[in-house]
Amino acid sequence: MLTCVMLGLAAMAAPQATAPVQRMIETLDRGLVAVPAAQGGGNHVSWRLLATDAKGMRFTLRRDGKVVARVGGGDATSVHDTGGTATSRYTLDVPGGATVSAGVWAGGYLAIPLDKPADRTTPDGQTYAYTANDASVGDLDGDGRYELIVKWYSTLAKDNSQAGYTGETLLDAYTLDGKRLWRIDLGRNIRSGAHYTQFMVADFDGDGRAEVAMKTADGTVDGAGTVIGDAKADYRVTGGEQPSSDKTGSDINAAGQRVARTTGRILSGPEYLTVFDGRTGRALATTRYWPQRSPEGDDPTPERQTAIWGDAYGNRSERYLAGVAYLDGRLPSMVFARGYYGRTTLGAWDWRGGKLTQRWTFDSLTPGNERYAGNGNHQLSVADVDGDGRDEIVYGSMAVDDTGKGLWSSGLGHGDAMHVGDLDPTRPGLEKFGVHETMRMSGNRGAAMLDARTGAILWSTPADKDTGRGVTADIDPRHPGEEAWSSNAPDLYDVKGNVIPGGRPRAANFAIWWDGDRLRELLDGKKISKWDWAAGKEVVLLDPQGVVSNNGTKQNPSLSGDILGDWREELVVPSADSREMRVYTTPYPTRERIVTLMHDPVYRAGIAWQNTAYNQPPHTGFFLGAK
Repeated sequence: MLTCVMLGLAAMAAPQATAPVQRMIETLDRGLVAVPAAQGGGNHVSWRLLATDAKGMRFTLRRDGKVVARVGGGDATSVHDTGGTATSRYTLDVPGGATVSAGVWAGGYLAIPLDKPADRTTPDGQTYAYTANDASVGDLDGDGRYELIVKWYSTLAKDNSQAGYTGETLLDAYTLDGKRLWRIDLGRNIRSGAHYTQFMVADFDGDGRAEVAMKTADGTVDGAGTVIGDAKADYRVTGGEQPSSDKTGSDINAAGQRVARTTGRILSGPEYLTVFDGRTGRALATTRYWPQRSPEGDDPTPERQTAIWGDAYGNRSERYLAGVAYLDGRLPSMVFARGYYGRTTLGAWDWRGGKLTQRWTFDSLTPGNERYAGNGNHQLSVADVDGDGRDEIVYGSMAVDDTGKGLWSSGLGHGDAMHVGDLDPTRPGLEKFGVHETMRMSGNRGAAMLDARTGAILWSTPADKDTGRGVTADIDPRHPGEEAWSSNAPDLYDVKGNVIPGGRPRAANFAIWWDGDRLRELLDGKKISKWDWAAGKEVVLLDPQGVVSNNGTKQNPSLSGDILGDWREELVVPSADSREMRVYTTPYPTRERIVTLMHDPVYRAGIAWQNTAYNQPPHTGFFLGAK
């Protein structure tokens, strides 16, 4: 269930607090977890500290009935039990009479069995298989324990810059014990790829159970076996040629002919937005999707599509983003978006009292919004950047207010990676760090740090070509705030933009809180490393075998986030054969007593949108780094 609390950043033990926000947060259990300790033998046992806990709450930890630790009101919810074994059973006594228990993940991870889909065949005879891809979490049944929602990726997956059939996209829900709750088949009229299906998981109506929302189409089959729309409809194009240039938006083939209809693409037909019951996968409500392909509707002519998007084959119009935002300051809304290379559109929706209603729309084609065109990203972020208690959508080089009105546009253009949080604790409010692709728009800036409230550029680094990746995290305790680096620059920068001598990490992908200190570690694919700032090198802490990362060269985990145990983050990756999802939790004890990150609004929103397009790591709305 959701609990209404005055949830400010101060509740997260942040050194820099802003005005509190009254909003509903998840009611979670303790998430007790135990794994073999990394050092010194025995087991590491940890559990959640909640934002709703009384100050100074104490705990008693027992192993096989015997007290092994009494955790004081200032102690971390982390215990190194040197006498623990692989067969130990732990119970946690919580004030109020509650007791929770857990066994040991003897291999250091939890294996969740997956029901891998059978191979399928395209209309032109290609056989394709499925691999487990992005994942999210939500309390689908209201018991305080997260369930795992997994997207199945076709081995033919691609975006609309490439012609060809992709196969269908499927989504499953599993308990952490491995029970499959449901499967949704999005059908032939939704392509498989990183840019098509952004699935949002949240308790949108505040009834204590999370729903799942996503774009659907004719032929989508919900978790109860009911077909949405016309089961026989097939909008996949069956003929045509590949345009000569994806980068310029040209839709002229080698013979000088205008083309738009290329095999396997979906460029027409009705589009829907559906809210599904988290327990059963049953469709609760379906409405027409917005943003549409054009202001006139779902079926623009090639000429009209070229005029409003820049191409006629869907490379720009079939790029979707989504997020979960508290737009009214109390309950979450869903935000679904389309486009960022040129035309930029967002629509916000509410699920309240059994009804799906549109809250607002934003379109860069609307007079007065022209400066927002072309300033989106391959992902978005959600945060209350203006301190009014309601969330804004940070959409790359622009932001949209909780009202649906444009808040700011920096004009720096499109980029592939960005990060929003309290990156600089010496400044009030939040910051946004991102990298940029179009040098003409960015003014030859490869990366830039912005004020998240105003979009003002605080500092930037030069470049003469697309900078594909960039990261910000506190990895060096010698410098206040987070450090930042990007793929095209050789240096590591402090939060003010000053070069830190000694080079930068090679990894420029994800970041994860993993070991016992407040610094963040590097997560690249499936490998976790710590930056040795003195020696200027990466030290591997975890390199799990038999698992894989996702999304090609992006090398993302299925999910990284604080989903169990104390405030450190878990790594969720599929096995190499996609027969199971593995959840790795930290084997390192900590002395830091910190509330679960899932009760921080910015961080929780980051877990919801992490599966969006080019996945990025979540950040907190308070500074979590070296003191």
